[in-house]
Amino acid sequence: MKVIRLHPGKERALARRHPWVFAGAIARGGADFGETVRVEAADGAFLAWAAYSPSSQIRLRVWSFEPAQRIDRAFFRDRLAASIARRAAAGLDLRAARLVYGESDGLPGCVVDRYADIVVLQALAAGIERHKATLVELLVELLPGVRVYERSDVGVRALEGLAEASGWLHGDGDTGAAIEENGMRLRLDVASGHKTGFYLDQRDNRARLRALVHDRGLQRVLNCYGYTGGFTLAALAGGAAHVTTVDSSGPALQLAAAHIADNGFDAARSTLLEADVNATLRRLRDDGARFDAIVLDPPKLAPNAAAAARAARAYKDINRLALGLLAPGGWLMTYSCSGGIDAPLFQSIVAGAAVDAGVDADLVARLGAGIDHPLLLSFPEGDYLKGLLLRRH
Repeated sequence: MKVIRLHPGKERALARRHPWVFAGAIARGGADFGETVRVEAADGAFLAWAAYSPSSQIRLRVWSFEPAQRIDRAFFRDRLAASIARRAAAGLDLRAARLVYGESDGLPGCVVDRYADIVVLQALAAGIERHKATLVELLVELLPGVRVYERSDVGVRALEGLAEASGWLHGDGDTGAAIEENGMRLRLDVASGHKTGFYLDQRDNRARLRALVHDRGLQRVLNCYGYTGGFTLAALAGGAAHVTTVDSSGPALQLAAAHIADNGFDAARSTLLEADVNATLRRLRDDGARFDAIVLDPPKLAPNAAAAARAARAYKDINRLALGLLAPGGWLMTYSCSGGIDAPLFQSIVAGAAVDAGVDADLVARLGAGIDHPLLLSFPEGDYLKGLLLRRH
């Protein structure tokens, strides 16, 4: 087993059980791409077993902090089985859920989502890439009857020295799937859909919107960056009289229309706008429109801290416009999935937007990803989805 020795003092993050070691912390040692190494403190004390990534600034990703642990097929089987079991224990429908969430499940760089009989694997780090074939075998073993599709077509792979990759890893055939969420029937395509095919992380927040619309009797809802209509269905199911959905993708809105029909809602209760959200918000403002609830769920605007300043201006602008469109007593659900924008900064941006809009609002709740995206206390980087539920005075 190859050994990586850290500089003095650089063991502190591992002592707090954070699973990453950056290149600058390493005093000596190296390994092959994705190879498992023994990580030691400057005095030779054992710290962890980790996967080595020669190209990434995150040079080591920890598999285990246990000295006696062997990183073999049994290890990966145990980790996958435990991840699936914790979702089952939480009462989740395992046919439409994230089954593995990277570092939070002890498999850094690995994402596994399931949609009906298709399991989607993302390999985002060198260690997972090295053991990908084993992981596929184990997923088929643990989840009999599934097909496995890869969606490692993400830019972060370049940081690991990896090319983007997608396609069938086990099985073949149609890449479409049908799932059920909160009683709603949904269609998706694992080959072309956003992320791994769908936004599973917003499941609980969609349920919350449905309850809010129902309990408060909200009638006019605006869903911005609506994609295939998840929040739109939630509002309609909650009893909204009319929901306006805005997205720049025509194909996504076509699927939203199909979802509305599939779930038995009157198409007259919905308006689908293929348009730029920012421009639409300004037009609605100029038209004097008002809404009882607005959802802002934009795509990632700041993938890293370097992009935070520009993204902050964009977040502030759309939130300022949305707050101005709320009727008195109206509700705003606003989100950021940007890694470069943390929760305190996002709240500060939205607070500034309220000031600029001349609006007072209460922070009713902080929102995040669903329970199939668990947050490891020692790994705050896993908390990527930040949301605020606000009520305008």
